[in-house]
Amino acid sequence: MRFAEYAKYDGLGLAALVAKKKVKPIELLDEAIARAEELNPKLNAIVYKDYERARAAAKGKLPKGVFTGVPFLLKDIFALAQGVPTRQASRFFPPIPWPHDSEMTVRFKSAGLVPFAKTNVPEFGLVPTTESKLYGAAHNPWDLSRSTGGSSGGSGAAVAAGIVPLAHANDGGGSIRIPASACGLVGLKPTRGRVSYAPDFGATIDGLGAELVVSRTVRDTAAALDAVAGYVPGDPYCAPPEPASYLDGMKRKPKKLRIAFSTKKLDGRSLHPVCVAAVKRTAKLCADLGHDVEEAMPDLDQATLVPMFIQIWRANLAAGIDTIAMLTGQTPTREMFEGLTWGVYQAGKNIAASTYLQAKQGINTACRATAQFHETYDMWFSSTLAEPPVQLGRFDMEETDPDKSFAPLIDYVPFTAMQNVTGQPAINMPLYWNKEGLPVGVHFVGRFGDELGLLKLAAQLEAAAPWIDQYKKIKV
Repeated sequence: MRFAEYAKYDGLGLAALVAKKKVKPIELLDEAIARAEELNPKLNAIVYKDYERARAAAKGKLPKGVFTGVPFLLKDIFALAQGVPTRQASRFFPPIPWPHDSEMTVRFKSAGLVPFAKTNVPEFGLVPTTESKLYGAAHNPWDLSRSTGGSSGGSGAAVAAGIVPLAHANDGGGSIRIPASACGLVGLKPTRGRVSYAPDFGATIDGLGAELVVSRTVRDTAAALDAVAGYVPGDPYCAPPEPASYLDGMKRKPKKLRIAFSTKKLDGRSLHPVCVAAVKRTAKLCADLGHDVEEAMPDLDQATLVPMFIQIWRANLAAGIDTIAMLTGQTPTREMFEGLTWGVYQAGKNIAASTYLQAKQGINTACRATAQFHETYDMWFSSTLAEPPVQLGRFDMEETDPDKSFAPLIDYVPFTAMQNVTGQPAINMPLYWNKEGLPVGVHFVGRFGDELGLLKLAAQLEAAAPWIDQYKKIKV
């Protein structure tokens, strides 16, 4: 029997129904699977199904956690699960079942979540759109001709469409926040070191990577962070101590904040007018809530920092592909990769050690500059993207010149990579929709270690300008 009210609840709401014995976990899972089977032919959000093992888990004794019985999706990058392949949308990565759960997957399951499938991604998570050769394009439920963003695009589409209330996502240059903006969701990138990559990795992309979820509500995001945050001995980075509970803490009204905002890109160029409108409306909303708001931005030299960020990405991609080659006995060849990936791989193989270390030092310099900025301002916000969600096919994935291939991508996502560089927490909030009904996200950045401050403000904005009814407008 279908659970008709399913999509009206967030994850905590569904878990409360389970706790009150108003619905069984298997009933929720069957509803999620039914929705996936109905919607995925149009969305292409899900690329691997693990239905039967999930059904066995839902019928058994689930851990008692904040999300007990809630259906969940894992992204096809770094959400390692025993018996499930993780291919990162690459034809070069064989579909080998992983031998164990990662610590993060263990923690998601310990919170009572029931993973039942994996979600679509671009090849190796390189680009801010999800349309790989291996899996095909993920389609945005607000407009099927539009991109879901990337690299957590499949997760974004599935949550926006109501297949699940929240799904795993990760972020090495904006890959939580970009699809959250494109799909009208909450997307928090935690502080560097907040969520562990144990036991398989120390860190990803030299500390640029971060893990959490995309969701429909601020409280689900806070509860997910409670579930997975925490240092594991051996981790190379350690975030400042977390509060006893992000979920409890976000319920408290934030203090009066000093908030900066930007209506231009970091290099001074213009944003799309609708993005400017979203920022200005949010500035007024923050001021109406009693915060001090003024236009200002961190002193970040994009012309210097972006090449450094790209050098680190190139080197790490080359190392990752060579590791896969070593473990599988394969030899990387051009025909096994998309053109953009092959170009980045080749460039990464040719980076000198001194160039790589200079890039690392440049990142450290940016961390100092942003820390100084936040001595004056509690938060800084902008639009998340430079324009509304783009049409699928806009970007050329076969261009092998990495400088040519990345130039239009950087124009589209001018802000989000900077917080991967500095390690700061940042959150997308779905506070604006354009005349075509497409979401336009607003991007808030907090001090290093201050996810709670972001979540408090996000909860205050969610109450003042609720977005939950927007999802009723989706007609997939």
